[in-house]
Amino acid sequence: MISLNRNINNIFFIFVLSHLLIWTVVPTITNKNLPLDVIEALAWGSNLDWGFNKHPPGSAFFPEIFFQIFGAQDWAYYFLSSLFVVISFYFVFKVADEILSSKLLSLFSVLILEAIYFYNFTSPEFNVNVCQLPFWSLVVYFSWKIYSSKEIKLLDCFFIGLFSAIGFLSKYLFVYLLASIFLLFMYVILIKKDRKFDFKYFITLEVFVILLIPHFIWLYGNDFITIFYGLKRTGLEPSLLNHFEQPILFLFKQIGTLIPFFFLIWLLVKKIQFKFNVKDKKLLFLLVINLLPIFLILITSAIMGSKIRTMWMTPFYLYFGVLFIYLLKSQINVKRLNSFLYGFLFLFFLSPIIYSYVSISQTDKRTDYPGKEIASKVQLIWSKDFNGEIQFVTGDEWKAGNLSYHLKSRPVWEGSTNSEILKNASQFICVEDVCLGRY
Repeated sequence: MISLNRNINNIFFIFVLSHLLIWTVVPTITNKNLPLDVIEALAWGSNLDWGFNKHPPGSAFFPEIFFQIFGAQDWAYYFLSSLFVVISFYFVFKVADEILSSKLLSLFSVLILEAIYFYNFTSPEFNVNVCQLPFWSLVVYFSWKIYSSKEIKLLDCFFIGLFSAIGFLSKYLFVYLLASIFLLFMYVILIKKDRKFDFKYFITLEVFVILLIPHFIWLYGNDFITIFYGLKRTGLEPSLLNHFEQPILFLFKQIGTLIPFFFLIWLLVKKIQFKFNVKDKKLLFLLVINLLPIFLILITSAIMGSKIRTMWMTPFYLYFGVLFIYLLKSQINVKRLNSFLYGFLFLFFLSPIIYSYVSISQTDKRTDYPGKEIASKVQLIWSKDFNGEIQFVTGDEWKAGNLSYHLKSRPVWEGSTNSEILKNASQFICVEDVCLGRY
């Protein structure tokens, strides 16, 4: 048994390292330029603040750390994205191991995530959705530790508060997971009375709130710009039909997204037959962390008539493999193991092949933007007229952000328009919609 578990652990690490390698190398080779969201994050990161016009600061903070280490090396940001994915896989594997009590089933619960395109095809673009992944998995992991233990550890509560805050600072939708976990503990403490309230829980809240205070101050000082941007993205319109149409569209999109996932499930089991035990504490935990956040976001869509964009659901399915393997573990057919592995390998290699084909065959994408060449031309224009390095750049996050990233001096992005900066600049030039200069 020890030898088998060691072999399964080895297989798991081979899998995550392969995933990390493939999704670092493939976009590095096939893309000429970094994707839009990565360039935006790097633009914001050049002038770090506690928030930006579209998002809280998390998605800018981590690329900026990598820029300080690796500089303008495109592969580093694809590596960052893949690293966030495999870290989340690791903690899913750890939770699965404790819930399923089987290394093999735990491995299945992670391998099956390769059928969800959020964790492969769309993952090279490091954005707010990818940024949430490790913190989503970590919050669930430490919540499980508290939920499954009779003794509440102070450090576990601290880590939940810490990773919850970082997740929230990556994207506000993280609150749906936090609300679900909060409701779970309220249920087991106040309704089922399976445990007593422990004042250590307040550590989680205190750490969470303290870490968010600087962002809340920034929000207030910037007229809650990120919240209004998020509401704008939902396409809110005064239409009664939207309260019915948008939730239905949301459900159909989620079902479509999960078709490959259910295909792998079908390859693994003899028959799909769910067995529910209402007293099963493990099942309760899995249902809450997987289905309740989706239900809450569906209710939000129905009440507000808001559009829920498919990519927003990126972290919501991280533990779906654990849930379905747990529900169907008695139905797993060892004789169909080869079919499952063939199906997994097919999807595992199909995704980077399709990504490469799309990236190479389509030549009008953001990732085909000649960012380096434009930066070189701008540098030549600047060098003809001025001495010294370019220190700042203004303009939209895409054009100005590319200059900030590709120019050797790594000028600070000062916003889409900043007349005050230009007014006080010692030297500056404007090229098309972008201005750059020295303070």
